[in-house]
Amino acid sequence: MSIRRGGLMSYNQRRIARWYFGGLASSMAAMVTHPIDLIKVLIQTQAVKLSVVQTTRKIVKEQGVLAMYNGISASMLRQYTYTLARFGIYSVGSGAMDTSTMGGKTLLAAIAGGIGGFVGAPADLINVRLQNDVKLPPEKRRNYKHAIDGLVRITREEGWKNLFNGSSMIALRGAFMTVGQIAFYEQSKSQIIKLGMPENMGTYIVASMISSVVATTLTQPIDVVKTRRMNAAPGEYSGLGDVFVQTSKEGPLAFFKGYVPSLCRLLPHTVLLFLGLEYLRTHFGYLPEPKQTGPYNRYDDVDD
Repeated sequence: MSIRRGGLMSYNQRRIARWYFGGLASSMAAMVTHPIDLIKVLIQTQAVKLSVVQTTRKIVKEQGVLAMYNGISASMLRQYTYTLARFGIYSVGSGAMDTSTMGGKTLLAAIAGGIGGFVGAPADLINVRLQNDVKLPPEKRRNYKHAIDGLVRITREEGWKNLFNGSSMIALRGAFMTVGQIAFYEQSKSQIIKLGMPENMGTYIVASMISSVVATTLTQPIDVVKTRRMNAAPGEYSGLGDVFVQTSKEGPLAFFKGYVPSLCRLLPHTVLLFLGLEYLRTHFGYLPEPKQTGPYNRYDDVDD
């Protein structure tokens, strides 16, 4: 999509992504990867150890294939709050500060991810609960009809403050995730191009794969603690510190429980996200003002 073919591709390559393209691209990627995300949550929270294949078979056998898309409305809401906010803030912020260095990219990504995590906390809570319903016995399921129903019921039954249950952990995870995804994607893409690879789809895929591995490694311990806290029954844990202590009793590898399905979910999601973002940029982005923009190398950068 970025191979230059005469004047047309050069013209398109100069386009800059609009601030909301990240949320839009992520929502499209989530439609493909949602079933893997569902399996990841179940593996992290289940008491009995089951493999990815065993967990999938169990869900399909007991509730049918469509159960693999339980919580898809919450996932979409999450993309248009959490992901849209962090990519949007990074896009706008990168026009106001120097992101030509890894330090600059990391700082801005952490800020954008932290804010995005807080904004998307209610959607994240609903997402986890809807996904986790498939493993609960019928009498214990919350049975939210969709994301909006979940938001209304939690506000009515538990209080609006519970919508932000675990929001500090979500914000922390968002900061690490955004550093892993955006900062490492940009840096990896820059280094790959310097090594002689052309700026094309292959480069985007390799850079996306690197960033997804880094992001998964950075966020998995936080993800496990966050998921357990958000899905806990009232009074099960006294706080995030207690979740950490109880999880640590299972051994250090407990913090990386579900790493493989997390990577399997995040890797294709990240690749599809950035390919979608680059496609949206080159086809629907806007042309920059005819002025010097500085030696930045952003994911929505113009041609050098």
